[in-house]
Amino acid sequence: MYKNSHATYPLPTHRLPTKRFSLSLLAGALLSAAFSLNALAETAYVTNEKDNTVSVIDLDSMQVVETIDVGLRPRGILLSSDNKLLYICASDSDRVQIIDLATRKIIKELPSGADPEQFALHHNDRWLYISNEDDALVTVVDVETSEVLAQIDVGVEPEGMGVSPDGKWAVNTSETSNMLHWIDTSTNTLVDNTLVDQRPRHVEFSKDSSLLWASAEIGGTVKIVDVATRDVTHTINFAIKGIHPDRIQPVGVKLSDDGRYAFVALGPANHVAVVDAKTYEVLDYILVGRRVWHMAFNTDQSKLLTTNGVSGDVSVIDVGSLKAVNTIKVGRYPWGVVVTP
Repeated sequence: MYKNSHATYPLPTHRLPTKRFSLSLLAGALLSAAFSLNALAETAYVTNEKDNTVSVIDLDSMQVVETIDVGLRPRGILLSSDNKLLYICASDSDRVQIIDLATRKIIKELPSGADPEQFALHHNDRWLYISNEDDALVTVVDVETSEVLAQIDVGVEPEGMGVSPDGKWAVNTSETSNMLHWIDTSTNTLVDNTLVDQRPRHVEFSKDSSLLWASAEIGGTVKIVDVATRDVTHTINFAIKGIHPDRIQPVGVKLSDDGRYAFVALGPANHVAVVDAKTYEVLDYILVGRRVWHMAFNTDQSKLLTTNGVSGDVSVIDVGSLKAVNTIKVGRYPWGVVVTP
C-alpha cells in the first residue's frame, strides 16, 4: 500500500511563480553587481585650458563620457585624499573651484590670489598651497573655512607647488628667479632657497619625503635635491636622437610608488623620459602626443596618462611595456590630469 510513498510528483502549480521570482531575484542581483562594478571603474579628469572645461574619461572604454564647465583657463588639478572632491585652478578667474565628484558640480570657490597656476594640498586635507604667478606669492587657504591663512613672498613668477608626504615642507618654484622656495608648513614662513636651472616648472617629492625632483623647462634638466640639506645632489640631462636640444623641455614629473621609475614629460619634444629612480640613468623615451605637459598614474600604476597640449589629447602608457598604447581626444590644450579609483 505504501510502495509509492517515495515516488516523485509534479510540483503544485501554485509554487511555480516562486521559482520564477527566484530567477528574477538572481537576474536582478547580477545586474546590480554589474552596475556596482561599473561604478567602480577608474575615471580620469583633465583640465582643458582653452575650452574652460574638464573632460571626464572612463578608463574602461577609454572615452570621454562627460564635460564639466569650469572657470577661465583651468590648469592645476588635484583630489582630496578620499577622492570625493576635485580642486581646479581657474587661473584667469583668480579662483580655486571645488567640484563634488558625486554630482560633478561646483560646490565652492576659494580665494586664491591672482593667477593661480599650480597648487598642492597638505595631507591634513585642509591647507591648500597656491602659487600666484602675477603677484610673486604663495597663498595658503583653509579649504574648510575659506580663510586665507598666509601669503608668503617668493621669487618672480611662481609656478610649481609641492607638499612633502610627511607634511613638513611646501616647495614653490619661481620661473624667473630659477629657485626652489622652502616653506615650513608649521609656521608658513619661507626658510630657504635652492638655485636650480632656468625656468623650474614642477616639483615632486619621493614617497618617503627624503628627495625632491625639480624640472627646469628651459634649462632642460631635472635636479635631485636632498630634502634634509636642501642641496642639489644629482642633475639629469636628456638627449633624443633627431630632436634639437632646445625642444627638450622637462615639465611634469611622476615617481612610481615602488621606487623603480621616474617619468619626465619633455614638452615640445613630444616624449616622456623613463628614468631609473635609483641610479638616475635615462632608460628610454616614449613617444606621446604634441607638447606633453603633465601626467597621472591610474590606481595600480599599471598605466600612466599624459596631457598633450597642442594635439589636444591624452596618451595612455602601459607601464609594464613602457609603450604608449592608446590616445584619447579631449578638449583644447589639456594641461593637468588626475585619476580616481
